[in-house]
Amino acid sequence: MAIVSLRNSASSLLLFSRRLFGPELKAQCLYHIKVVDHYENPRNVGTLDKNSKNVGTGLVGAPACGDVMKLQIEVDDHGMIVDAKFKTFGCGSAIASSSLATEWVKGKSVEEALKIRNTDIAKELCLPPVKLHCSMLAEDAIKAALSDYRIKQQDKKEKRVQATG
Repeated sequence: MAIVSLRNSASSLLLFSRRLFGPELKAQCLYHIKVVDHYENPRNVGTLDKNSKNVGTGLVGAPACGDVMKLQIEVDDHGMIVDAKFKTFGCGSAIASSSLATEWVKGKSVEEALKIRNTDIAKELCLPPVKLHCSMLAEDAIKAALSDYRIKQQDKKEKRVQATG
């Protein structure tokens, strides 16, 4: 009787372990609905003319995970961001962070766009701690694009001074 009971227990354990660890069991990674929305329907994908004096380009990457993000902004003569585009190679959270960043910078002044923080992006997308580097990349891409724009504007002013002098 004890042998039969032990065999039944062992086969139940084997069946249980196959259910838990069998090849048919797949790991699920759940993203917040906002991440899924930006991933499936990314906003502002594309490029702007990088040679234009009114366009700033930021290219940033995270060697640890392989994410690469290019974000471009177009600024009008009044210092307002009128357009933004991105291209991102990376996970869903990186794509969503880029997409959200382009939405947020549009319509802002250069100074206002500098105030966008990775914590705000992460909070809006409900990113888990393991994906916070994606929102950090988005903030870095915004800053890099704004920096590139400012350098181009400085060069533009210097050329005007040289032409008049």
